[in-house]
Amino acid sequence: MAVFKVKFTKTKRDKLAQILWILNWVSVATGVILFSLGLFLKIEIKKRSEVMAKGEINSVPNMLISVGVIACIINFLGGKICYDCSDTTKFSRWRLVMLPYIVCTFCFTFCILVGALMCYTMRNELEESLYLGLRDAIKFYKDTDIPGRCFLKKTIDLLQIGFQCCGNNGFRDWFEIQWISVRYLNMASKEVLDRLKSNVDGKFLVDGVPFSCCNPNSPRPCIQYHLTNNTAHYNYDFLMEELNIWMKGCRQALLDYYTDIMRSIGLTVLIIWLFEISVLIGVRYLQTAMKNVLLLGDPECESDGWLLENSFVETAKYNFSIIKNLGKANQISTVSEMNDPNMDVQTANYGPDNVQSKSIPTAS
Repeated sequence: MAVFKVKFTKTKRDKLAQILWILNWVSVATGVILFSLGLFLKIEIKKRSEVMAKGEINSVPNMLISVGVIACIINFLGGKICYDCSDTTKFSRWRLVMLPYIVCTFCFTFCILVGALMCYTMRNELEESLYLGLRDAIKFYKDTDIPGRCFLKKTIDLLQIGFQCCGNNGFRDWFEIQWISVRYLNMASKEVLDRLKSNVDGKFLVDGVPFSCCNPNSPRPCIQYHLTNNTAHYNYDFLMEELNIWMKGCRQALLDYYTDIMRSIGLTVLIIWLFEISVLIGVRYLQTAMKNVLLLGDPECESDGWLLENSFVETAKYNFSIIKNLGKANQISTVSEMNDPNMDVQTANYGPDNVQSKSIPTAS
């Protein structure tokens, strides 16, 4: 029994074909939107690639860009097919193409759904990439005179000012690394030498942060050095005072920024997926209705359209049996070749055309 069977008159078939022709062109526009969203996300990731570790974070924008291009091609072809379906004679040349087209479009819409889900599952990969990238970038903050790293100080400073953040996980990350270059340290100073000697690795560590961590909204002048030393500043308590530096880590700030973008893109892609599914359902009804018109042989008659010719269970069993029989056919062909009794049998040296003639006795 057909699933969701609908009866179509000639007028309804023509209207359905016209509506689907318009919707396919709208789908071409949605393909452009998918491509644009993927390109936008790729550019946003590229902007801050210096603070991101190399990984699979570009898989989502690449997926959206590819799906967008394919959407434009498939829906352009779908528009042409639906336009010709208003004429029975023109439909006959698409009759063998429509079912494979519907199957390919279904697989394509599944890829759109995968792209939407990837937007929501990318957070963990992005968080790890940001953590590793920011850790290395902060570690090389002081290397302003080393080629390949000289830009990192500016990158980190602009990042901390723009996103109102400090450090990787927080401002204390700056306490654990030497972020002041040796060229700006006075090696004749006893304080500097004592601090270098006090560290096992010989690093100049201070309880301070770069200027870009300062919060300009604070009424107090920025305290960026000796943050944990209460005696270094007047009327100051490190544990009680609200510090006038950014408290949020840059990893969390960037993660929130990209998460908002990914959620918006994911919702848009999900809406596009629902739209593509609705168009695909309409194309399936048009294909089955026109197919029955050809079987009836009367272009003006009513015809039935459906999503599935049989029930879901029967369709699944039928497809499963096809796959199963294909596997058996391959197995039987292999076994028959191995056990064929006619193989490796030596043939006679003569056949019907060269039968040995009986020897004629000679008279003695």
